[in-house]
Amino acid sequence: MKNKIVYLVGSGPGDPGLITVKGLECIKKADVIVYDYLVNSVLLRNARKDVELIYVGKKGNQHTMEQDDINQLLVDKANENKIVTRLKGGDPYVFGRGGEEAIVLRENNILFEVVPGITAAIASPNYAGIPVTHRTCTSTFGLITGHEDPTKDQSDVDWEKLSTGLGTLTFYMGIKNLPNIVNQLVKHGRSADTPVAVIRWGTTTHQETVTGTLSTIVEIAKDIKPPAITIVGEVVNLRDQLNWFESRPLFGKTIIVTRSRDQASIFSDQLIELGANVLEYPTINIT
Repeated sequence: MKNKIVYLVGSGPGDPGLITVKGLECIKKADVIVYDYLVNSVLLRNARKDVELIYVGKKGNQHTMEQDDINQLLVDKANENKIVTRLKGGDPYVFGRGGEEAIVLRENNILFEVVPGITAAIASPNYAGIPVTHRTCTSTFGLITGHEDPTKDQSDVDWEKLSTGLGTLTFYMGIKNLPNIVNQLVKHGRSADTPVAVIRWGTTTHQETVTGTLSTIVEIAKDIKPPAITIVGEVVNLRDQLNWFESRPLFGKTIIVTRSRDQASIFSDQLIELGANVLEYPTINIT
């Protein structure tokens, strides 16, 4: 009999190649995979053919399953003596509610293991040509949620200290609250001329980046939809020199590959390396 266990796995920021080796192993051996909206579906191709896939994604206010129900699902599946991989975008413990799920598992005496993932606050700016720290710009870096728990009595964000105390600020899930974020930063001492970048679908072939300043970014980013990361700080100015990902020759192009399934993956990988968004529709069979 297998020992029941739940792996809380960070799948990374979007590019399927950025998942850790251990995270990929957890996908391959799982009896059950419980996965979120921001998990790249390409990763699921590595699962066993008999795996049970359960989608529990949350997109804005549209929740496939409420968090309490997800917690109970993990408990129930583990109690069936299943190996459960809970697959999350980014890192489980960075605004991913992984800590809440881990507490529930511990309370139910279920063995769990946390597999860290690369978080979007580091990877998305990287793919947009923005290092979050740089010796000529800043040695400090902060991660902030742009969408706090609505049940809180008051915000945990100390805007006065945040605005002038850190060089680079990265806001998760903040695109809808961007006007308030900008107003709070300027109100509490950040220069209105501070560079800002907003990155949508970072590290994927759908990545979209816009830049401006605190005084202009709300208008510039008005058409950007979630999911997006907002970067505030002088490091944004380095994008002009370091933008490696979006400058690839096929970036922004969508290419349909109709080769046989056996051949398609190799060709698709080559196109993806050049920046293309690849759709595989194998219409040819080789016998």
